[in-house]
Amino acid sequence: MELTLLGTGTPEGLPRPGCPCAACAVSVGTRARAATALLVDGALLLDLTPGAVLAAARSGHSLGGVRQVLLTHPHDGPAVELPPGLPAAGRVPDGRQLSVISGHRVRAVAMDAPGTGYEVTGPDGDRLLYLPPGGAPAGTNGVSERPYDMVLLDVPGRPEALARLRASGAVGPATDVIAVHLDHDVPPGRELARRCAAVGARVVPDGTTLVVGEYHAVPDLPRRTLVLGGARSGKSLEAERRLAGFPEVLYVATSGTREGDPEWAARVGLHRERRPGTWRTVETCDLVELLDEGPQGPALLIDCLALWLTDAMDRSGAWDDETWEGGGRKELRRRTAALVAAVRSTRRRVVLVSNEVGAGIVPATASGRRFRDELGRLNAAVAAECEHVLLVVSGQPVTLKE
Repeated sequence: MELTLLGTGTPEGLPRPGCPCAACAVSVGTRARAATALLVDGALLLDLTPGAVLAAARSGHSLGGVRQVLLTHPHDGPAVELPPGLPAAGRVPDGRQLSVISGHRVRAVAMDAPGTGYEVTGPDGDRLLYLPPGGAPAGTNGVSERPYDMVLLDVPGRPEALARLRASGAVGPATDVIAVHLDHDVPPGRELARRCAAVGARVVPDGTTLVVGEYHAVPDLPRRTLVLGGARSGKSLEAERRLAGFPEVLYVATSGTREGDPEWAARVGLHRERRPGTWRTVETCDLVELLDEGPQGPALLIDCLALWLTDAMDRSGAWDDETWEGGGRKELRRRTAALVAAVRSTRRRVVLVSNEVGAGIVPATASGRRFRDELGRLNAAVAAECEHVLLVVSGQPVTLKE
């Protein structure tokens, strides 16, 4: 099947009319996106959007051969005018199948939000899945007898939909995942491409023609990622984004509990609320054992190494000067070396979070300076064992290593 994306934006398009935000301000030229619409083999049109005829012409195609027009979501505002010569647009009831005269077979997939997803099988047997804006498969409707060759969905807005498809086997290692229905929530350009690549998807410009089933290199997902940042920099949110498209994640909290500290409890609660409900949480500083488990285990998100180091210094007696010189230094180095070795040898996908504290005020106490120095050493050692290292500054991720 040959698929042409006449548009890749939300139903409002990008930039949104009259929107003054920074993302819309730079969404001009090749970064502008019309509402998402798909032309399949010149015969099947998925979603009818304003300017479809002109968009097809710009991409070197015509809508003259379209035999079926299907809509995926309710269209707000005035009805879209049907170009002359096109068949009436409609929607297929959930679960029903439709055979198109061109030889394509379409199955309607129920969504967890208003709209309909479509599974399209071409005459040659290649299969794609197209989801509506803001939609994810409801229940087990994403289950497929084999992985789709291509899936198109709102990756930044509904990464858990991608996770659900992976869990059901509908998205496999070779599935080409394309981000559509793109909105102004993510800055266009490099940042949009980076966020999509972090969960194994890619973005393409309007007018791009793709061949479904043709080999395309899937974004290479790093097995080990270290995310650094200062207090409230957004480092934890960035780490969570990197695993949002995966069906199973074990969130490893090294903070433990703090009885009688309501402010700390509120912080922990906010973290938990924004994580997907399918993620599990364990509170532990015994990281080596988790990292040593085989690759069959879920991905790990370890937050954070600074609190792990605090615990390790407690256990080593490293805060006391006399104990530090009498064996605490050696014990702490043993513990950090074991952790670094576990990061080096792990076969699990892991994202680690740590604080970057070396650029601030020099601590007034010897123990404070010791912690700063040891955390700097630990961060450097772990970064050396990671394929990907990010520094988050004011919510903006900067790639240090890839």
